[in-house]
Amino acid sequence: MFGGGGDSRRMKKMMKQMGVDMEEIEGVEEVVIKTGTKEIVIDNADVNAIEAQGQKTYQVVGDSTERSRIDEDDVELVAEQADVDEETARDALKKTDGDLAAAIESL
Repeated sequence: MFGGGGDSRRMKKMMKQMGVDMEEIEGVEEVVIKTGTKEIVIDNADVNAIEAQGQKTYQVVGDSTERSRIDEDDVELVAEQADVDEETARDALKKTDGDLAAAIESL
C-alpha cells in the first residue's frame, strides 16, 4: 500500500508509534457488502485491517459489481402464489427488482 521496501517499513513504524496498527489481509477472494436489496461484490480485493484507538476498520480496494438480493421467503411466497417452481419465482423477482406483486402478476 505504501510502496516497497524501506518506505513501507518506515511508514509502518511511524504508524505504530502513533498507536495505529495496520495489517494486510492475505488471500482475500471476495468482499461482499449486503444491504436489504442488493449486494456489492468486490472480487480479488486488497484489504487492510487498521486498528487505532481501540477501533478496527477495514480498507477495501478493488473493482466492484452489484447484484440484486432476493429474499428466500419472498421466493417461496411468489412460487406458492403463482404456482411455479422456486427458480421461476426467483427469476421473476430478479426481473421486477424484488417487487412481489409485480413478480406474481408477471407469472
